[in-house]
Amino acid sequence: MECLALLGLGWLVVTVLMTSLWFVQRARDDAGVVDVGWAAGLGLLAVLYALIGDGAPAYRVLLAVLAGLWSVRLALFVYVNRVRGKDEDGRYQTLRARWGDQAQSRFMVFFQAEGFLDVLLSLPFVVVVNIDVRELTIWAYVAIGLWVIAVAGETTADRQLAAFRADPANRGTTCRRGLWRYSRHPNYFFEWLYWWTYVLIAIGNTFWWATLVGPALMAFFLFKVTGIPATEAQAVASRGDDYRDYQRTTSAFVPWPPKQ
Repeated sequence: MECLALLGLGWLVVTVLMTSLWFVQRARDDAGVVDVGWAAGLGLLAVLYALIGDGAPAYRVLLAVLAGLWSVRLALFVYVNRVRGKDEDGRYQTLRARWGDQAQSRFMVFFQAEGFLDVLLSLPFVVVVNIDVRELTIWAYVAIGLWVIAVAGETTADRQLAAFRADPANRGTTCRRGLWRYSRHPNYFFEWLYWWTYVLIAIGNTFWWATLVGPALMAFFLFKVTGIPATEAQAVASRGDDYRDYQRTTSAFVPWPPKQ
């Protein structure tokens, strides 16, 4: 199937997914479901492309497994720890209050924008499912190793933060345990690292350079849009000087020994 046709079909699928989740959001007054949909949508696209792509079966199966497992883990984590039985995330509460009577229409646009981001990020998947080399290259095996490091790191960071937040004694303070001692956003760092998996898999194949859109887009959104800026603004608003001190001593992204 042609690359543009795959992307078009993927866009249709995530449009339906995000529209359905917008109705869930409207019923629950909780826009946090968009984060579940964003993670789940990427896995859904990977499996869809793997099923109908024209490339070698080995690469199609590899994509479905790597992207599918990453997606399921992240979507379940977000749902269990940030949506199920929880108040709406502070970022979305702020948007809801700011948008007022226009909140629902603007959330619809926001949900669809998150779906379109899934489509853009799925471009590396399209490249991988069109690789026609029958056997996995050494770069594919290196990519699997990087995937293990990235997913293990993100999982560890998520669990450490969840355990910290679950203790009422830590309310109003900043997590400085484990990976969070070395980075203010270790989960974001390992999520960005994950996208290099597909660059490594595709090295030496046609249009491999298009896979760079994954880490490039993630870096842009993490540093300039919905990642670090929004998260840190919310953290400063809720934790004040404690978080400002954390900003002063701790790396924003790449894990690094803290300043004294």
